[in-house]
Amino acid sequence: MSRTSHHAKSKVGRRRSQLARKPQHLTACVNCGGPTLAHKACPQCGTYKKAEKKVVAKVSKVAK
Repeated sequence: MSRTSHHAKSKVGRRRSQLARKPQHLTACVNCGGPTLAHKACPQCGTYKKAEKKVVAKVSKVAK
């Protein structure tokens, strides 16, 4: 028995064309001028929308 195709290759290709990775949109940081992703804190200085981001160190639990 032969298998029947329920979708055309061109239709699958058109759908999969939207899965391509898009380039990241970088913006300049307000504080230091470094490149940052939109809506994220600056990795260089840690500011987000002119507010200082607090960096909290994670404490790992020691196994007894």
